[in-house]
Amino acid sequence: MLLPFYKEGMHEAGCDEAGRGCLAGPVVAAAVILPPDFRNPVLNDSKKLTSAKREQLRDIIYDSAISYGIGIVDNQEIDKINILNASIKAMHLALEQLKPDGFNLILVDGNRFKPYKSIDHQCIIKGDGKYMSIAAASILAKTYRDQLMKAYSKKYSHYGWDKNAGYPTQYHRKAIQLHGVTRLHRKSFRLLKDQLDIISGIVK
Repeated sequence: MLLPFYKEGMHEAGCDEAGRGCLAGPVVAAAVILPPDFRNPVLNDSKKLTSAKREQLRDIIYDSAISYGIGIVDNQEIDKINILNASIKAMHLALEQLKPDGFNLILVDGNRFKPYKSIDHQCIIKGDGKYMSIAAASILAKTYRDQLMKAYSKKYSHYGWDKNAGYPTQYHRKAIQLHGVTRLHRKSFRLLKDQLDIISGIVK
């Protein structure tokens, strides 16, 4: 079972993002405040869980959390400010949706963050596999983003986003080579090894 808190006596909000390494779509972050007595032996890093388990846990988290928020930064903004800044911005947007007096410490998955207001934060490498609140945030971010990409896939069916969620799979890269890029692709990312002049080609 993951640890219930980082520092005893603090009201902690866990933060994590999904979609940082994708070629298309937004980066999505979540922030979650769990009750002090919340426990779940299945809760873990979203990447270590099946889709079915993530969806089950998502509903449990929605029902159990004291507060939660979802932040979204689209691909155009990612291209303007870079993926690191976009990921942090998405986390800030998620934190803004929490009860303002509900937390006094932010736990962030990873090693980079920018201060949010005057609230203390702690970066934790692989924190989504260590602390419940970060793991909960990773599940909300992942499931929310996966749903978005499945919806986008209905319009852009060539790219397999309903299965790869915009990640750089061989299928996705081949589809870019064959069909060009869409308005949801991140133009600042290396979409293909040599880019093949795709960026200056057809944008659907």
